[in-house]
Order: sequence, then C-alpha cells, then structure tokens
Amino acid sequence: MAHDTHDYHIDIPGTTVFDGKMAMKGYALNKMCYGFNKAENREAFKADPEGWMEKYGLNDEQKQAIRNSDILGMIAAGGNIYYLAKLAGIFQLSVQDVGGLQTGRTTEEFQEFLKSQA
Repeated sequence: MAHDTHDYHIDIPGTTVFDGKMAMKGYALNKMCYGFNKAENREAFKADPEGWMEKYGLNDEQKQAIRNSDILGMIAAGGNIYYLAKLAGIFQLSVQDVGGLQTGRTTEEFQEFLKSQA
C-alpha cells in the first residue's frame, strides 16, 4: 500500500515519493535519526524515546509511528529511509525487513524475491 499523497503517477507498490514537500514534512524526524549515527544517542533514545521526540519537535503523526515501531508510517510522515535505517536498527529491523514491509512480503519472501532478481 503506497502512502503517496502527491500527484505523481507511480505504479510501484509500497512507494512513497520523497520530494521537497516530504523533506520539509519530515525534517525534525530525519534530523533526530541523523543523530543516531552516534551510539550514545541511540542508547539515550532507547532510555527516553518520548524525551527525544520532544527535544526534536516531532509532530503527533511522527511520534505515534515511532511508538508503534511503524516504519511505513514514519516514511508517510516524511521520514527518509536512509535516516530511518538507524531507527529501524534500534527496533531491531534490518533493511530487508523494511523492504518486506514496503512490498507486502515477509522478510523471507523479500529475500527470495531479491535472489530471484539476481
């Protein structure tokens, strides 16, 4: 299911277009995730996620997606997958787990799909 809210004509299931509007929408979320490049910030977030979300000024949609460990919801809320990868790691999700979510497959199905494309 695509979370696309733009006038783009795309037919790639699970694809949300990340453009300037989405970058602005997700600025606070992406800035917070950028900080997770440092291990101490990841640990601090795990200790007080609500405090971190407030510190970076996340909106209600972004906060709820994080509370639900909903990576697709975070993408719909303006999250860029490259920044969200660190947050996904905190939730113990791999990039292939996220790929499965985006394509409506289990991780194992997504891995088999990748192999079939090689």
